[in-house]
Amino acid sequence: MLLSSLDTSIATVALPTLAQVFTASFQEVQWVILASLLAGTTLIVSVGRLGDIIGRQRLLLLGISLFTAASLLCGFAPAFWLLIAGRVAQGLGGAIMMVLTMAFAGETVPKSKIGSAMGLLGTLSAVGTALGPSLGGVLIAGFGWRAIFLLNVPLGLLTFFLSYYHLPVDRRRPKTDRAGFDHVGTLLLALTLAAYALAVTIGRGNFGWLNMALLVAAALGVGLFALAEARVASPLIRLALFRDPVLRASLAMSVLVTTVVTATLVVGPFYLALALGLDAVMVGLVLSVGPLVAALTGVPAGRMADRLGASRVIMVGLIGMAAGAFMLSMMSAKLGIPGYIVPIVVIIGGYGLFQTANNTAVLMDVHLDQRGVMSGMLNLSRNLGRITGASVMGAVFAFASATTDISTAHPEAVATGMRITFAVAAMLIIFALAIAARTYRRTWHHRASAPANRTDGNELARV
Repeated sequence: MLLSSLDTSIATVALPTLAQVFTASFQEVQWVILASLLAGTTLIVSVGRLGDIIGRQRLLLLGISLFTAASLLCGFAPAFWLLIAGRVAQGLGGAIMMVLTMAFAGETVPKSKIGSAMGLLGTLSAVGTALGPSLGGVLIAGFGWRAIFLLNVPLGLLTFFLSYYHLPVDRRRPKTDRAGFDHVGTLLLALTLAAYALAVTIGRGNFGWLNMALLVAAALGVGLFALAEARVASPLIRLALFRDPVLRASLAMSVLVTTVVTATLVVGPFYLALALGLDAVMVGLVLSVGPLVAALTGVPAGRMADRLGASRVIMVGLIGMAAGAFMLSMMSAKLGIPGYIVPIVVIIGGYGLFQTANNTAVLMDVHLDQRGVMSGMLNLSRNLGRITGASVMGAVFAFASATTDISTAHPEAVATGMRITFAVAAMLIIFALAIAARTYRRTWHHRASAPANRTDGNELARV
């Protein structure tokens, strides 16, 4: 989890250097990030299902090997297209690592400690995200841009041996007990997700006919995927799972929440540099506050979910995020750095509570042979939120700033754009809060009406 998160954040700091080295435009160099993200997104659910079928340890070791070899390719890439190819392979390997790490946690940790395990994974993910920009800057300054990719090679080898010797060995099952792999469903889902991801990323915020065509293709892909899954003997995703209101709500809330968190990463650097006039070093320091808060809240959030119940912690986290987004939507640039940091701490602190509790709610009662798929769907929802946040919320910010070139926008225009963007973000969190309230009120009512759980149910309903 730490390695895959570190790889995502460390590459962002190298974009200006890569643009100079390969004489690439801003739009072209952005694919250093998008290539990895899109590759992982298109196959992230299939990875979970494949791990359920062929064995999680075996597939995880393959994923680590792919990630390490791809890092070597990126580090020695002589041409830009080879660097992008390496990033695609890194995205696939990173998706395997993230999905199966969560699945292993759900399998090896006692049910009463799943919340704590999810909190620890969330902490390590945040540590990787926070460490990336500062570590990447030091490596680039001292050893050049290739070092940020070659760093993954020794770390990947270490991770491989730790996983080989310490993770549970796959249990051998008779061939008659092994479900088949849904090739048609996998292909349809990958094409559908790719169409959606491209629809919201190409055009740099200018929504045209190609974007519309890709969205229509994605909608058709969803329909075709549902038809295919209803007919196949061993589906990639059992559609009956979506009858569970908690799962539906968890995935929807995850998309909305991650969209808002990604908006802080997209809008924050422009606001700090252009509206507050900070230099690059100060921008990096201020931006590291958010991941640091996420790292500090992960483990406590897990313990809270174990003791108080995941649904309560989810509600508290969403309320905190809504409050922070409202604060940013009304904040004046005259308040300076403290006026920005305080709402960000509230937003990211709420996100840390939400993510840990949401993961716990989904994986708590999942059957063993579905844990890979469930963790894949959770990661898929977050990746969709990242893509949507980076593209759609970025477009909202550019539109609200009333400028075609955000790098030359007036400071007050940037501040206005930031406030409008987080007003939209606050509405998204309120929508997620409404979903949570409706879903868990129904769950609490169900528990309250059950004779065996009368006391606990009444307590939950009262809360």
